[in-house]
Amino acid sequence: MKKFAIAAATATALTLAMGNFAFAATASETASKTEQAGSDTWITTKVKANLLTEKGIPGSDITVETNQGVVTLASKAGVTLTSAQKTTAVNIAKKTKHVKSVSADALETQ
Repeated sequence: MKKFAIAAATATALTLAMGNFAFAATASETASKTEQAGSDTWITTKVKANLLTEKGIPGSDITVETNQGVVTLASKAGVTLTSAQKTTAVNIAKKTKHVKSVSADALETQ
């Protein structure tokens, strides 16, 4: 039930975020930037949702940022992960469609 609620919330947020980009200006440069921003938003949302639903991963304590397909994972202040949790988080991000690379240098480990 929890996974369904998170998936439903994620789908709603993604739909709203992507919907805003559908009405962007038609200039090619603006459209290109909008497409990348939409793609980055989608990637961030998908990675975050997958981290939140993965058992054994403190998904709410990991921040996710995406810039041009490069995902950056970071621990929130005072949070440390085991090396296995860090590896799992990186693998989750890498498996996400459209991710070019993952930086996890800011994930604190024990």
